[in-house]
Amino acid sequence: MSTSDFATPDDAEAAFYAALARADVGGVMAIWSEEEEVVCVHPASIRLVGLYAIRESWRQVFASGARITVSTTHPVRWVSATTAVHSVHQHVHVEGDDRLHPLIIATNVFSRGARGWRLVMHHAAPAPDTDNLHYHDTPHIVH
Repeated sequence: MSTSDFATPDDAEAAFYAALARADVGGVMAIWSEEEEVVCVHPASIRLVGLYAIRESWRQVFASGARITVSTTHPVRWVSATTAVHSVHQHVHVEGDDRLHPLIIATNVFSRGARGWRLVMHHAAPAPDTDNLHYHDTPHIVH
């Protein structure tokens, strides 16, 4: 299995967040499916459809030179034989910026194909007032 083949949706998701931390456009794009109708929505942004638009958006995100680290918590996962949906809370830290950034709620959708699991949709949006959010501290896996 090559480094771009992902045996599980968790492997693909971990590679995605690791590539974000490296500001690695190629690494981020290696996780995406090669399907034409892939979708990405950055927080408070428009819907991007297709690999070209998604690649360009990540290039712009990384162009500032700021290093972004995203840690995820409170996962809820739904997995079938060919599709996986992960909902996570993203905690974003920008290197050199000590401000507390708002919580992001993200949904990552993966599809299983001949080359393993691939990302087909990433949708991230700012969370509402987090003081009023109630959730369980344990991960949820739905089958």
